[in-house]
Amino acid sequence: MTELSINSIRVIDVKYGTSVDGVGLRTAIYCAGCENHCIGCHNPQSWDENSGKIVPVEELFERIVEADMNVTFTGGDPMLHPEGFTALARMIKENTDKTIWCYTGYRFEDLLLNPLRRALLEWCDVLVDGRYIESERNLSLHFRGSKNQRIIDVQKSLSGNLCLLNVP
Repeated sequence: MTELSINSIRVIDVKYGTSVDGVGLRTAIYCAGCENHCIGCHNPQSWDENSGKIVPVEELFERIVEADMNVTFTGGDPMLHPEGFTALARMIKENTDKTIWCYTGYRFEDLLLNPLRRALLEWCDVLVDGRYIESERNLSLHFRGSKNQRIIDVQKSLSGNLCLLNVP
């Protein structure tokens, strides 16, 4: 496979057992590509959307099942390539009881306006949204780097008012 498709994701890394990308031990899929280029970004090597390697979603799904942990989509920004992540999220949700966290530099409200990105949201449990803003950096925050970023219960927010999670 040499070309990105709706059934593949350009992956920089897969980390198993991470505890900083959501509650509990997780398998984190780090994708390539981010257009935000936030000053102070902890993962600037992920900005180039041509870095990493193209991996079929079926292969990622098998690795996720084998790891037997909940899942986090991060990067880069998964919302730059929502089709592949939607296919993977759907496989995860239809075949396992795993939770899915997704990190993005976009705001939840803006994602709702894009049908492809909204489709990915519909399979996610938690969204950490917003650009990293170095002047709002706070080391006491859990699962996010700056205080403008929000941890959102996606399913409750899709069916009603925005529901922010208070993560200890």
